[in-house]
Amino acid sequence: MPDLITYEQKGAIALLTLNRPEKLNALNYATNDRLLALLDAIEADPSIRSVVLTGAGDRAFSAGGDIHEFTESVKAGIDIAVREFCKRGQTMTARLEAFPKPIIAAVNGIAFGGGCEFTEAVHLAVASEDAVFAKPEINIGIPPTFGGTQRLPRLAGRKRALELLLTGDTFSPQRAYEMGLVNKVVPHDQLLPAAFDLAERIIRHSPLAASRIITAVTRGINTTIEEGLLIEREQFARMAATSDVHEGLNAWIARRTPEYKGV
Repeated sequence: MPDLITYEQKGAIALLTLNRPEKLNALNYATNDRLLALLDAIEADPSIRSVVLTGAGDRAFSAGGDIHEFTESVKAGIDIAVREFCKRGQTMTARLEAFPKPIIAAVNGIAFGGGCEFTEAVHLAVASEDAVFAKPEINIGIPPTFGGTQRLPRLAGRKRALELLLTGDTFSPQRAYEMGLVNKVVPHDQLLPAAFDLAERIIRHSPLAASRIITAVTRGINTTIEEGLLIEREQFARMAATSDVHEGLNAWIARRTPEYKGV
Protein backbone atom coordinates (compact mmCIF):
# COMPACT_ATOMS: atom_id res chain seq x y z
CA MET A 1 0.00 0.00 0.00
CA PRO A 2 1.25 3.51 -0.71
CA ASP A 3 2.18 5.72 2.21
CA LEU A 4 -0.80 7.68 3.51
CA ILE A 5 1.55 10.64 3.89
CA THR A 6 4.78 10.98 1.97
CA TYR A 7 7.76 12.58 3.66
CA GLU A 8 10.69 14.37 2.08
CA GLN A 9 13.39 16.43 3.73
CA LYS A 10 14.68 19.30 1.64
CA GLY A 11 17.49 20.90 3.59
CA ALA A 12 16.02 22.13 6.85
CA ILE A 13 12.43 21.87 5.57
CA ALA A 14 10.19 18.79 5.79
CA LEU A 15 7.62 18.34 3.03
CA LEU A 16 4.60 16.31 4.12
CA THR A 17 2.11 15.33 1.41
CA LEU A 18 -1.33 13.90 2.17
CA ASN A 19 -1.32 10.95 -0.19
CA ARG A 20 -4.80 9.66 -0.94
CA PRO A 21 -5.41 11.47 -4.26
CA GLU A 22 -7.99 8.92 -5.38
CA LYS A 23 -10.03 9.93 -2.27
CA LEU A 24 -9.23 13.65 -2.64
CA ASN A 25 -6.82 13.19 0.28
CA ALA A 26 -9.67 12.57 2.68
CA LEU A 27 -8.54 12.37 6.29
CA ASN A 28 -9.26 8.86 7.48
CA TYR A 29 -8.24 7.82 10.97
CA ALA A 30 -5.00 6.21 9.84
CA THR A 31 -3.96 9.39 8.00
CA ASN A 32 -4.51 11.53 11.08
CA ASP A 33 -2.60 9.07 13.24
CA ARG A 34 0.28 8.92 10.75
CA LEU A 35 0.49 12.71 10.60
CA LEU A 36 0.71 12.90 14.38
CA ALA A 37 3.52 10.35 14.38
CA LEU A 38 5.44 12.23 11.70
CA LEU A 39 5.09 15.51 13.60
CA ASP A 40 6.44 13.83 16.73
CA ALA A 41 9.51 12.68 14.78
CA ILE A 42 9.99 16.10 13.17
CA GLU A 43 9.77 17.89 16.52
CA ALA A 44 12.56 15.67 17.85
CA ASP A 45 14.81 16.21 14.81
CA PRO A 46 16.95 19.36 15.21
CA SER A 47 17.92 19.28 11.52
CA ILE A 48 14.33 20.17 10.55
CA ARG A 49 13.38 23.78 11.11
CA SER A 50 10.05 24.12 9.27
CA VAL A 51 7.28 22.02 7.69
CA VAL A 52 5.35 22.42 4.43
CA LEU A 53 2.08 20.46 4.29
CA THR A 54 0.32 19.85 0.96
CA GLY A 55 -1.86 17.34 -0.88
CA ALA A 56 -1.04 14.80 -3.60
CA GLY A 57 -2.48 15.26 -7.08
CA ASP A 58 -3.92 18.29 -8.81
CA ARG A 59 -7.44 18.19 -7.40
CA ALA A 60 -7.30 18.42 -3.63
CA PHE A 61 -5.40 19.56 -0.59
CA SER A 62 -7.94 17.58 1.43
CA ALA A 63 -11.68 17.10 0.99
CA GLY A 64 -12.00 16.67 4.77
CA GLY A 65 -12.87 13.72 6.95
CA ASP A 66 -13.48 10.31 5.43
CA ILE A 67 -17.29 10.23 5.52
CA HIS A 68 -17.59 6.48 4.89
CA GLU A 69 -15.35 5.73 7.88
CA PHE A 70 -17.03 8.37 10.04
CA THR A 71 -20.47 6.94 9.18
CA GLU A 72 -19.48 3.58 10.62
CA SER A 73 -18.39 5.28 13.84
CA VAL A 74 -21.75 7.10 14.07
CA LYS A 75 -23.58 3.79 13.59
CA ALA A 76 -21.51 2.31 16.43
CA GLY A 77 -22.73 4.95 18.89
CA ILE A 78 -22.28 8.55 19.99
CA ASP A 79 -19.41 7.93 22.40
CA ILE A 80 -17.48 5.98 19.78
CA ALA A 81 -18.06 8.64 17.12
CA VAL A 82 -16.92 11.42 19.45
CA ARG A 83 -13.79 9.50 20.43
CA GLU A 84 -12.82 8.13 17.03
CA PHE A 85 -13.73 11.10 14.85
CA CYS A 86 -14.23 14.35 16.71
CA LYS A 87 -11.59 13.99 19.44
CA ARG A 88 -9.03 12.58 16.99
CA GLY A 89 -9.54 15.48 14.59
CA GLN A 90 -9.40 18.11 17.32
CA THR A 91 -6.20 16.57 18.69
CA MET A 92 -4.70 16.79 15.22
CA THR A 93 -5.57 20.44 14.62
CA ALA A 94 -4.47 21.41 18.12
CA ARG A 95 -1.12 19.75 17.43
CA LEU A 96 -0.73 21.67 14.18
CA GLU A 97 -1.65 24.95 15.87
CA ALA A 98 0.78 24.57 18.79
CA PHE A 99 3.59 22.81 16.92
CA PRO A 100 6.90 24.47 17.95
CA LYS A 101 8.27 24.65 14.39
CA PRO A 102 6.54 26.76 11.74
CA ILE A 103 4.06 24.81 9.59
CA ILE A 104 3.01 26.21 6.22
CA ALA A 105 0.04 24.76 4.34
CA ALA A 106 0.44 24.74 0.55
CA VAL A 107 -3.22 24.50 -0.45
CA ASN A 108 -3.17 23.00 -3.93
CA GLY A 109 -6.88 22.36 -4.55
CA ILE A 110 -10.04 21.47 -2.65
CA ALA A 111 -9.84 22.34 1.05
CA PHE A 112 -13.20 21.31 2.44
CA GLY A 113 -14.17 20.48 6.02
CA GLY A 114 -11.14 19.05 7.78
CA GLY A 115 -8.89 20.26 4.97
CA CYS A 116 -10.08 23.80 5.64
CA GLU A 117 -9.65 23.23 9.38
CA PHE A 118 -6.05 22.13 8.80
CA THR A 119 -5.54 25.42 6.94
CA GLU A 120 -7.09 27.34 9.83
CA ALA A 121 -4.89 25.60 12.40
CA VAL A 122 -1.44 25.82 10.81
CA HIS A 123 0.70 28.88 11.37
CA LEU A 124 0.85 30.09 7.76
CA ALA A 125 -0.75 29.15 4.45
CA VAL A 126 -0.18 29.75 0.74
CA ALA A 127 -3.00 28.93 -1.67
CA SER A 128 -2.98 28.09 -5.35
CA GLU A 129 -5.25 30.12 -7.60
CA ASP A 130 -6.91 26.75 -8.26
CA ALA A 131 -7.75 26.18 -4.59
CA VAL A 132 -11.35 26.18 -3.40
CA PHE A 133 -12.51 26.25 0.20
CA ALA A 134 -15.71 25.27 1.97
CA LYS A 135 -17.21 24.48 5.36
CA PRO A 136 -19.71 21.92 4.06
CA GLU A 137 -20.41 19.92 7.22
CA ILE A 138 -23.92 21.37 7.49
CA ASN A 139 -24.75 19.53 4.26
CA ILE A 140 -24.54 16.23 6.15
CA GLY A 141 -26.27 17.57 9.25
CA ILE A 142 -23.33 18.19 11.56
CA PRO A 143 -21.26 21.14 12.73
CA PRO A 144 -17.53 21.17 11.97
CA THR A 145 -15.72 18.84 14.33
CA PHE A 146 -11.99 19.59 13.98
CA GLY A 147 -12.18 23.10 15.46
CA GLY A 148 -13.84 24.97 12.60
CA THR A 149 -16.55 26.59 14.71
CA GLN A 150 -13.83 28.10 16.91
CA ARG A 151 -10.86 28.95 14.69
CA LEU A 152 -12.67 30.35 11.65
CA PRO A 153 -14.56 33.04 13.64
CA ARG A 154 -11.29 34.04 15.28
CA LEU A 155 -9.64 34.40 11.87
CA ALA A 156 -12.48 35.84 9.80
CA GLY A 157 -14.86 37.44 12.29
CA ARG A 158 -18.14 36.05 13.62
CA LYS A 159 -20.52 37.10 10.83
CA ARG A 160 -18.29 36.10 7.92
CA ALA A 161 -17.55 32.77 9.55
CA LEU A 162 -21.21 32.07 10.31
CA GLU A 163 -22.18 32.76 6.71
CA LEU A 164 -19.77 30.07 5.55
CA LEU A 165 -20.61 27.65 8.36
CA LEU A 166 -24.38 27.96 7.94
CA THR A 167 -24.54 27.87 4.13
CA GLY A 168 -21.81 25.36 3.33
CA ASP A 169 -21.02 27.45 0.24
CA THR A 170 -17.64 27.25 -1.44
CA PHE A 171 -15.37 30.28 -1.42
CA SER A 172 -12.37 31.35 -3.45
CA PRO A 173 -8.73 31.60 -2.43
CA GLN A 174 -9.03 35.36 -2.84
CA ARG A 175 -11.80 35.44 -0.23
CA ALA A 176 -9.74 33.14 1.98
CA TYR A 177 -6.92 35.69 1.72
CA GLU A 178 -9.22 38.62 2.52
CA MET A 179 -10.48 36.79 5.63
CA GLY A 180 -6.99 35.98 6.89
CA LEU A 181 -7.23 32.24 6.27
CA VAL A 182 -4.23 32.25 3.91
CA ASN A 183 -1.24 34.58 3.65
CA LYS A 184 -0.85 34.59 -0.12
CA VAL A 185 -2.47 33.38 -3.35
CA VAL A 186 -0.15 32.35 -6.18
CA PRO A 187 -0.35 30.70 -9.62
CA HIS A 188 -0.70 26.94 -9.28
CA ASP A 189 2.77 26.16 -10.65
CA GLN A 190 4.30 28.54 -8.10
CA LEU A 191 2.62 27.05 -5.04
CA LEU A 192 5.42 24.90 -3.61
CA PRO A 193 8.16 27.39 -4.55
CA ALA A 194 6.20 30.11 -2.74
CA ALA A 195 5.69 27.93 0.34
CA PHE A 196 9.37 26.98 0.43
CA ASP A 197 10.41 30.60 -0.08
CA LEU A 198 8.32 31.58 2.94
CA ALA A 199 9.87 28.77 4.98
CA GLU A 200 13.38 29.85 3.95
CA ARG A 201 12.67 33.42 5.05
CA ILE A 202 11.72 32.08 8.47
CA ILE A 203 14.48 29.53 9.07
CA ARG A 204 17.27 32.07 8.53
CA HIS A 205 16.37 33.26 12.05
CA SER A 206 16.82 31.53 15.40
CA PRO A 207 14.68 28.38 15.63
CA LEU A 208 14.30 28.97 19.35
CA ALA A 209 12.97 32.48 18.78
CA ALA A 210 10.50 31.14 16.20
CA SER A 211 9.28 28.56 18.69
CA ARG A 212 8.90 31.15 21.45
CA ILE A 213 6.90 33.41 19.11
CA ILE A 214 4.58 30.55 18.09
CA THR A 215 4.04 29.64 21.74
CA ALA A 216 3.31 33.23 22.79
CA VAL A 217 0.81 33.75 19.99
CA THR A 218 -0.92 30.37 20.36
CA ARG A 219 -1.28 30.63 24.12
CA GLY A 220 -1.98 34.34 24.25
CA ILE A 221 -4.49 34.87 21.46
CA ASN A 222 -7.48 33.66 23.47
CA THR A 223 -6.55 35.31 26.77
CA THR A 224 -6.85 38.85 28.08
CA ILE A 225 -4.15 41.32 27.02
CA GLU A 226 -2.75 41.23 30.57
CA GLU A 227 -2.42 37.46 30.52
CA GLY A 228 -1.01 37.60 26.99
CA LEU A 229 1.67 40.08 28.03
CA LEU A 230 2.64 37.79 30.90
CA ILE A 231 3.01 34.92 28.44
CA GLU A 232 5.14 37.17 26.24
CA ARG A 233 7.43 38.00 29.16
CA GLU A 234 7.74 34.32 30.03
CA GLN A 235 8.76 33.47 26.48
CA PHE A 236 11.29 36.30 26.43
CA ALA A 237 12.78 35.08 29.73
CA ARG A 238 13.14 31.58 28.29
CA MET A 239 14.81 33.00 25.20
CA ALA A 240 17.12 35.41 27.01
CA ALA A 241 19.04 32.54 28.60
CA THR A 242 20.01 31.00 25.25
CA SER A 243 23.16 31.31 23.18
CA ASP A 244 21.05 32.34 20.19
CA VAL A 245 20.22 35.65 21.88
CA HIS A 246 23.90 36.48 22.39
CA GLU A 247 24.71 35.44 18.84
CA GLY A 248 21.93 37.61 17.45
CA LEU A 249 22.97 40.65 19.47
CA ASN A 250 26.68 40.22 18.74
CA ALA A 251 26.02 39.72 15.03
CA TRP A 252 23.86 42.85 14.89
CA ILE A 253 26.51 44.95 16.61
CA ALA A 254 29.26 43.54 14.36
CA ARG A 255 27.06 43.96 11.24
CA ARG A 256 27.45 40.31 10.26
CA THR A 257 25.06 37.47 9.52
CA PRO A 258 24.24 35.52 12.69
CA GLU A 259 24.96 31.80 12.89
CA TYR A 260 22.26 30.35 15.09
CA LYS A 261 22.77 26.95 16.70
CA GLY A 262 19.38 26.57 18.33
CA VAL A 263 20.74 26.49 21.88
